[in-house]
Amino acid sequence: MTDFKDTDPKLYGINHSNRDGDDLWGKNQFNSTFPVALMCFMRDQQVPAAYLSITKKLNVSVSEISFDQVLDTNIPNKDLYFLFEGKFDPYQDFAYDDIGSIDLVVTESVRDSAARSYGSMPGRFLRPLEIKLTVVPDHTTHKELERLWGPELVIRPATTIYCALGIAHSCKTAKVLGKVRAIFEPLCHSIKDWDNEHEINARVDDILESLDRFQSEMWQLQKPMLMQPIWKTEGKSPILMKNAFDIFIWSDFALCRLFLDLSRGGAERKEVNRFVRSAARLARFLYEVSTRGKVNVKNIYTEMAHNRQTDKEFAVSGKKTHSYMSSKYLSNPRIQRDALRHIILNGGEQKLNPERRFDQTVYFTTKHIFESS
Repeated sequence: MTDFKDTDPKLYGINHSNRDGDDLWGKNQFNSTFPVALMCFMRDQQVPAAYLSITKKLNVSVSEISFDQVLDTNIPNKDLYFLFEGKFDPYQDFAYDDIGSIDLVVTESVRDSAARSYGSMPGRFLRPLEIKLTVVPDHTTHKELERLWGPELVIRPATTIYCALGIAHSCKTAKVLGKVRAIFEPLCHSIKDWDNEHEINARVDDILESLDRFQSEMWQLQKPMLMQPIWKTEGKSPILMKNAFDIFIWSDFALCRLFLDLSRGGAERKEVNRFVRSAARLARFLYEVSTRGKVNVKNIYTEMAHNRQTDKEFAVSGKKTHSYMSSKYLSNPRIQRDALRHIILNGGEQKLNPERRFDQTVYFTTKHIFESS
């Protein structure tokens, strides 16, 4: 773990991290390192994020939130440590087994005599964030009017695991786990087999009602959980719009609304689809954590498969995300493409692989920007 030299290819704001050199630019790495650099840039420019959160009536609203609030600290970027694919240790207390990693764990940066030879090291834990870099428009909206464009959002199990862990942490901190138990115990205690698709399908309406009640009573405990930067192109072309980038932050409760709202099927629902499975998993998690204090994550998020693959939690198309994200931030992103010259530094664009779509777009955009400057 090393600090960066001033002349090394680098990304804005990432001064202390477990990634450096080629690890900033590689496959499945740039898609998380670039968003962090964009966040640091927006933070220093005092541009807030677009915040998706729920109201007491369970509507998802779009407002603004400062990145100090997102990161749960006001210390500057230069004193932060960005731990990619790391574990947020405070959440481990809620699980018997290993909780796994999340895209980004933000901590304070520690530099002392013991760590000096290794550069900076992680310090006090601040915030875990899942990162979903998404393009606008997606394949379902690119033929629509521009005002109807939206991004596809693919959610993996690690996201919903950390969402549930974060909610449990908030409830324990607020000392309301007893109230949580009172909400879920009447229903969940009567469910004999959480792996039985027929039993869960028969109780879906009750599960959703309990989760709605929980969110309505506890909505003030929600906190930032998922960072969704968007990059906007001219339709399906690789050419960035002039107003190209912005960042949406989903609260843990707002993210849950995606699968809770899409679980509604009534008489038309014939099976436990991915959205229903996510709802059942969350209800079981909150019930068990409120009664035992800990859960077995594997039992809930691996063994509760309901005849579906477990490598993906669910996906939501741009047509559906648009209804949640529709705002001036989506239609007219606030960070212009020319800002790439301030975000990608010291020739970092040469490290990109133009075979990947986002890399290709950034590579040729920066090439044009830098050559014309």
